[in-house]
Amino acid sequence: MPNELVLNQKKAKVEELSELLKSSIAGVLVDYSGISVEDDTKLRKELREAGVKYSVEKNTLLRFAMNNVGYEGLTDVLNGTTALAVSENDETAAARILGKYAETHENFKLKAGFVGDELYDAAGVMALSKIPSKDVLLAQLVGSLQGPIQKLAATLDALATKLEEEAA
Repeated sequence: MPNELVLNQKKAKVEELSELLKSSIAGVLVDYSGISVEDDTKLRKELREAGVKYSVEKNTLLRFAMNNVGYEGLTDVLNGTTALAVSENDETAAARILGKYAETHENFKLKAGFVGDELYDAAGVMALSKIPSKDVLLAQLVGSLQGPIQKLAATLDALATKLEEEAA
C-alpha cells in the first residue's frame, strides 16, 4: 500500500492534469516509443514554438484526469508509452505537428485526441492534422476575396470613366 505522501503527490498530479485538460481547447495522445532522443528534442522544440505543451504521463494518472474532465472515451488507448500534447489556443497545432511527425517516423503512433468536447480516434487525429492553421485559413480566405473585389473595383472604375467621357 502506498504511503500517504506518495498518494497525495499522485492526487496532486491528477488534479494538475485535470486542470491542464480543462484549460486546453485541443489535445493529442501519442505512443512515442522507439524515437531517438534527437528526434524527440526536435519534436518538443517545434511543439513549444507552436504553443503546444507536451509531456510524458503515466497512463493511470492520465486515466483519472480524463475521467475527471469527461474524456472517458479516450481512456481505452492509455496503454504502453503515452505522451500528451495540448494547446490552449490553436485547435489543430498539436495534431498538425504530431501527424506530420507520425508520417515520417514509423515507431511514432497517434493514439487519439480531442478538440473541445469532440473525441477523435487515431484516424480522426490524422484527418485533423491535414487542416491548415487558423492563420493560413484566414490568409486563404482573404486571398480568395481579393480577386472578385479587384475585378469589381476595375469594372466600376471603367464604368465611371466611360460615363465621364460621355458627359464631356
